[in-house]
Amino acid sequence: MSEPPRPPQTDTRLPPLGPRGEGWFMLQLVAIGVIVLAGLLVGANWSGAPRFAAAFAGAVLILGGVLLGILGIRDLGGSLSPFPMPIESAVLVSEGIYRRLRHPIYAGVILVALGWSLLTASFASLALTAVLAVLLDLKARREEAWLRERYPVYAAYAERTSRFLPGLY
Repeated sequence: MSEPPRPPQTDTRLPPLGPRGEGWFMLQLVAIGVIVLAGLLVGANWSGAPRFAAAFAGAVLILGGVLLGILGIRDLGGSLSPFPMPIESAVLVSEGIYRRLRHPIYAGVILVALGWSLLTASFASLALTAVLAVLLDLKARREEAWLRERYPVYAAYAERTSRFLPGLY
């Protein structure tokens, strides 16, 4: 029985959490599940205009997040993986949505979670969405360390391209 491939050593202090970073993906799934449950079980008892406004804003954010995720998936093509370590056949994608954002799928997931929190009027989901955003930021940093090792041009790409919010972050 052979051992799984070891992740390359990087300059980041973030742990790989598995040979391909599987632990990061599992933490992401757990966080999303808890956000969904919190929205279903711990919603605020709002009514009237504030409730309508929150629900409307939530629906818009969900649609925007789904669209952002779809664009990211489409543009990654065969390089798509749920794990932060790029697959062997991956190529560096810097066109399409990746011209504006380094992690549009993660940004889309955050937008959907934020939208869900507003749609369900759940302060618990909103707080957990902040935790998810931090988790995805850390996962992105772990992924970027591996991308820098694999692609010498990644550092220049990262300098000119925002991580999650165009022009801001």
